[in-house]
Amino acid sequence: MTTWVPASCSLPTIEQPLRVAEFDALFAERPAGSSRPDRSHLEMLLAGGEGVEDRVRELVARESGCCSFFTFTVTPGPEQIRLGIEVDAAHEAVLDALQERATAVGRDLR
Repeated sequence: MTTWVPASCSLPTIEQPLRVAEFDALFAERPAGSSRPDRSHLEMLLAGGEGVEDRVRELVARESGCCSFFTFTVTPGPEQIRLGIEVDAAHEAVLDALQERATAVGRDLR
C-alpha cells in the first residue's frame, strides 16, 4: 500500500502514524461514498452523527497546519458531511494514496 505522508509534511515523524490512524478511523467508521471530479480533487461523503462535523473540522485543521498543500472543504448536511480535498498538481500522488488508503481501511467508497 502506498503511503500518503509525503516528505514535505512538517508533522514530526513520530506523530505521523497517529495522524494516519485518525484518518483510518474516520474512513472506516463514517464512509458513505466518494468521487474524484479531477486528478487534484477528491470528494468524500461521510456519515453524519453527533460530533462528527467537529471531529472532521478539527482533524483537517491539524492536517492543514502540517501539510499546507492540502485544501479541505467541510460541508455539513442533514445526514452526511461532504469533505472536499484538493491538492496542487505536484501532490496528486498523495491524493491518490489517500483515496487508496480510505478504500483499503473502510468499505469500497465508490
